[in-house]
Amino acid sequence: AIAMASKEIYLVTIKGDKSRPGLVSELTEVIGPHNVTILDIGQSEIHDMTSLGMLIEVGRDDSQKLFKDLVFVTHALGIDVNFTPVSSPDYERWVRSQNKGRFTVTVLARRIQASSLSRVTKVIADNSMNIDTITRLSDCPSLRSSNIQNSRSALQLNISGKPRSVLALREELFKISMEQEVDVAVQEDDVFRRNRRLILFDMDSTLIQCEVIDELAKCAGVGTQVAEITEAAMRGEIDFQESFRRRMRLLKGMPESVLQGIADTLPITEGAPRLIANLKTLGYKIGILSGGFTYFAKKLQKELGIDYVHANELDFKDGVLTGEVKGVIVDAQRKAHLLQEIASREGFSLKQVIAVGDGANDIPMLKLAGLGVAFHAKPKVKEQAQVGISTLGLDGILYLLGIRDQEAGSIGTTLLPETPVPSHSRL
Repeated sequence: AIAMASKEIYLVTIKGDKSRPGLVSELTEVIGPHNVTILDIGQSEIHDMTSLGMLIEVGRDDSQKLFKDLVFVTHALGIDVNFTPVSSPDYERWVRSQNKGRFTVTVLARRIQASSLSRVTKVIADNSMNIDTITRLSDCPSLRSSNIQNSRSALQLNISGKPRSVLALREELFKISMEQEVDVAVQEDDVFRRNRRLILFDMDSTLIQCEVIDELAKCAGVGTQVAEITEAAMRGEIDFQESFRRRMRLLKGMPESVLQGIADTLPITEGAPRLIANLKTLGYKIGILSGGFTYFAKKLQKELGIDYVHANELDFKDGVLTGEVKGVIVDAQRKAHLLQEIASREGFSLKQVIAVGDGANDIPMLKLAGLGVAFHAKPKVKEQAQVGISTLGLDGILYLLGIRDQEAGSIGTTLLPETPVPSHSRL
């Protein structure tokens, strides 16, 4: 108690209108001789405006001399300094608050509007949570470019506190993403968020911007019939496996050359090459779990360097489709089983797995993975996943991992056409 009484705690805040390399070095050189303990420190810079805060403990007999020296040096540097005393009880309360739950909120859009950020931060405040830091993950957008569709904006908010309910917090932020052109993702800020190691993609309408079976049906002149079967399956009148077999029988007799033509022009989803190239650099394993066909998935495997492919095997005879498939049909439960199997084989926890998909048959694997991403999906799918992306391409996932544009060095390459995702949909 006597030792504490001889010490004082101050929050020192410093602001300047220009970026200055070596600022922290110059300031700590001034305070060093006064036997100061730094309890916390933080610095940020926006458009050449520097803001620095230090929480310090200093002997009562040294404080006035310290303040005098700091005022002198900051005046010489052309920056402002302020001193705020902090009581011992307030400091201890702040220390205890650091042990509360921590979450990361990622805000994604082509361009982030103030109205969207206002709603996001109000939800956070209404849940009695505090925003500790805000970090821009995306590069600053150039205002000279009028092509908003090619731009990306991402902010990461590190928040602390105990929400009334994590599920309710997600639902409130999900509502914002349904009403505005913005995606809002909430993740627990634990060690697994920073240590994912396996990413598994659905193929059709996720890794590529088409449904292959629909393209095959058009070529076979049975597009309407296939669509009717698909709609019946979506209404729950027939299950996935039965609907799949019925659609396949309509393709009987199609020459392999038709499939080859489609495979050679598969529209790769915007951002997929960049995402996969950067994750492979970080040591990720990459896989496709698809209710589509291995014939096309293996084309993507070769183009993008994918490690695992599990899809349906088409049956050919004399160079044409028989209308049947070989082996087990890959449905929703099969995808979930394969996710567990691959994670186990690689020695990864399920919390280290990212699953990405857009359809109802992706829901089981999205719920099983540590991070389930509903990509340009219907609300039913987004509600079941932890997060959804509906404004950006697949490389928006890099932001969910806290990776800045400056750190994502590889752009990825492919001979297949990279196709923009559709504009944000609220359907």
